[in-house]
Amino acid sequence: MRQFCLLFVCLFLFPSTSLQADKRPNIVFLLADDQAVRSMGCYHAPGARTPHLDQLAKEGMVFDAHYDTTAICMASRVNIMTGRFEYRTGCNFEHGPLIQELWDRSYPMLLRRAGYQTAFAGKFGFVVAPEPEGKGSLPESDFDAWGGGPGQTSYNTAKNKSMAVYAKEYPHSTRSYGAFGRDFIRKAAKSDLPFCLSISFKAPHHPVQPDPEFDHVYQGMTFSKPTNYGRQAGLHFSRQSQQGRQYERFDSWHYRDDYDKTIALYYQQIFAIDVAVGMIRTALEEAGVSDDTVVIYTSDNGFMNGAHGYGSKVLPYEESSRVPLIMYIPGHENSGQRLRCQSLTGNVDFLPTILELAGVNVPPGVDGKSLLSLYDDPKKTTHQSLPLINVWGPPAVHSLAVVTANAKYIYWPWAEGNFEPAEELYDLEQDRMELSNIAKAQSRKGQLLEMRALYDRWHKDWVDRGLKFHRYQPFDTIFDRMVDWQKKRVLYQLR
Repeated sequence: MRQFCLLFVCLFLFPSTSLQADKRPNIVFLLADDQAVRSMGCYHAPGARTPHLDQLAKEGMVFDAHYDTTAICMASRVNIMTGRFEYRTGCNFEHGPLIQELWDRSYPMLLRRAGYQTAFAGKFGFVVAPEPEGKGSLPESDFDAWGGGPGQTSYNTAKNKSMAVYAKEYPHSTRSYGAFGRDFIRKAAKSDLPFCLSISFKAPHHPVQPDPEFDHVYQGMTFSKPTNYGRQAGLHFSRQSQQGRQYERFDSWHYRDDYDKTIALYYQQIFAIDVAVGMIRTALEEAGVSDDTVVIYTSDNGFMNGAHGYGSKVLPYEESSRVPLIMYIPGHENSGQRLRCQSLTGNVDFLPTILELAGVNVPPGVDGKSLLSLYDDPKKTTHQSLPLINVWGPPAVHSLAVVTANAKYIYWPWAEGNFEPAEELYDLEQDRMELSNIAKAQSRKGQLLEMRALYDRWHKDWVDRGLKFHRYQPFDTIFDRMVDWQKKRVLYQLR
């Protein structure tokens, strides 16, 4: 990898007059929507069939401790694009759009200015506005090829305006994105310039609408439940975490009464993504650029899928905030070695990773760190800790957490009525399934104090560097463990 990086530096310092000398790698960034770790063969999910993704894992590297620092679509996608935590972008549902100044420093914009051909297809997930209170829009003209859509987009390809040309052959949107990627690769590969293809699949996001082409794949199958399945495995969770829709959806989304069918449909939607990934990788081979193309696959957040008696996402627990990550760098000495990285990584890491691959300077103010040093040596570490943020939904479920390689601390500030502020502490080294909250264990008092101190440092970072618009400033006080609830409740009323 370092040889590649040296080549990139040389290209920038001593540019050739011939475009054919541009040997920077192509980059394919693939993003699922709401895909849990327990959904792929390479992550040991019982019954899951993901042959193309499993093959990508064999050829590349699997990351086992990768977190979305905000486990909800809009904010996570901005984290990815900008390399910044949510409190430094000001962007999420119920808050506001991404401002143009930060979009200009996103990886698609920086790559395009550096000479990359860029393309985007799928659920974009946010809008860009000239200023905090300005009206936002999709940055369609900022890409060389566009197949994106507003809001949640649709599983019906014909309803996605920019993708309607694929509707006849691929009426379900998941494979249409594979076709878009295929066609862009065919065209871009003819140029002397490198390309960056970003695809954000809608699947497996609700509503559940799997491609009927794959109805047979999981027909009649049954699935073993994880050891943390069901309400009994969540009795130690805070009452605050039960106030959002995530708790109710254990019932309304049928994890309680029809687990096998629910998981089969969820897996079926991911199977279609797997097929689309296969289409894209075949296109790379056929265009003769597979050996020059880095492929990254991940998800914008995870999914509870009945774990602890919850559905959906948002919460800072493992099933919601920890997601799959596979990266493949062709020609690297560690590729094909079936290596797994246990180091802590986050969704803010993609921008510096992609920019380093492309030989583009990382702009100031980025919170992420490149993954390339971990690909060189998966035993290295980059982040010692990461924040896990939720400031969406009912105020009671707002939380700030900190995760390390072996522990997680969650603080729930809500104390209205008969609630009290709550703490949760988990030993991820011994209890990855989060079955025991050890915050009150006398034998773990030292660890609790250490994690509180680490939390306080992240809270201070929010206070010191967080944006003061889009209603983020009240959380300076709300997430302060030392401030009385009566001072906090006034801030919620003002919001």
